[in-house]
Amino acid sequence: MIRDFLDGHGAVRCARQGSAAERVNDVADVRIREAIAGLPAYKAGRAAGSSFEGTAFKLSSNENPYPPLPGVLETAVAAAAQINRYPDFGSSELIAEIAKFVGVGPERVAVGTGSVGVLGQLMQATSGPGDEVVYAWRSFEAYPIITQVVGATAVPVPLKADETHDLDAMAAAITERTRLILVCNPNNPTGETIGRAELERFLDQVPSDVLVVLDEAYVEFVRDEDFPDSVQISLARSNVCVLRTFSKAYGLAGLRVGYAVADEPVAEALRACAVPFGINLIAQAAAVESLRSQDALMERVGQLVAERERVYAELRAMDLPGRLGVAVVPSQANFFWLRLGERSGAFAAACEAMGVTVRPYAPDGVRVTIGEQEANDRVLDVLRSGF
Repeated sequence: MIRDFLDGHGAVRCARQGSAAERVNDVADVRIREAIAGLPAYKAGRAAGSSFEGTAFKLSSNENPYPPLPGVLETAVAAAAQINRYPDFGSSELIAEIAKFVGVGPERVAVGTGSVGVLGQLMQATSGPGDEVVYAWRSFEAYPIITQVVGATAVPVPLKADETHDLDAMAAAITERTRLILVCNPNNPTGETIGRAELERFLDQVPSDVLVVLDEAYVEFVRDEDFPDSVQISLARSNVCVLRTFSKAYGLAGLRVGYAVADEPVAEALRACAVPFGINLIAQAAAVESLRSQDALMERVGQLVAERERVYAELRAMDLPGRLGVAVVPSQANFFWLRLGERSGAFAAACEAMGVTVRPYAPDGVRVTIGEQEANDRVLDVLRSGF
């Protein structure tokens, strides 16, 4: 009987070592959640085209065109000498540095693999099947994807005609099932912002057991004096969480570091949902050094903001509303938005022919990152041509 038992298992084992097609069929019965099977794919910004004769530029991912801040690369290389060791499990030095920078206790800070990684932790901690997540649309493309991953129901609320958040409509969309509200400020991909008083009025309408996430991936580029102090708001309101990232202004997109500032129980829940050792030791070291380089950071951000204003002056001079029927929407981020509708694909193709990759969002419009001056000028030339 023992021999028969072994032979039987051996037969099964041998069968599973058959052809690739047989192995695929062998796992066909594995049950994948329907929510995952129907998941829309996140569309990353396309790389700069290789067929263009000359320098090609990528303006499709809101990346910083500058290299890491002075001293950061050296710090990262030095940290790489220890990659045979696990990173600090609790990212304690990084959390302490973030807490010092934003002016809160370290117990109110949680970190993750980019702000989108922290957002995934927030979703896991607050929402699941039967729950609702409210957000403006169009907004950050990951919102509906992560909502569907956790099994919650997405409640997208259309932007106003001027591309701003319709906070009254978002407040009206709150139900007993609402667990999370996402407010992207400045909004990606439109670049618009929500002022202090408007945000406070909205927060006054949100039940205290509903978490409001202020996603501020582009906060360093904001020059609007009416922009709210979100960290102070989170200190006064236990149901407000602030999300920020090192990917944009700090230029660490390839290392994936983001953080949240929240009430202590929320931050604790975020840490509980984090992937163990999720932020590698190189990323931790680079982020700490970047936070200690604020003067260099603000100088670099100032250069990008100045270039953004130059581009906007050129856009306004073109009379795009009259020529193309497209409004020039002010942006407080490191990109601008053109609601080109059905012409979005044609514009993106024309830019690519000029060696510049931009980010179309069919069927709504196109987002263009503020990059090198030469790249920005090529995009402006495409718009002048009527493409």
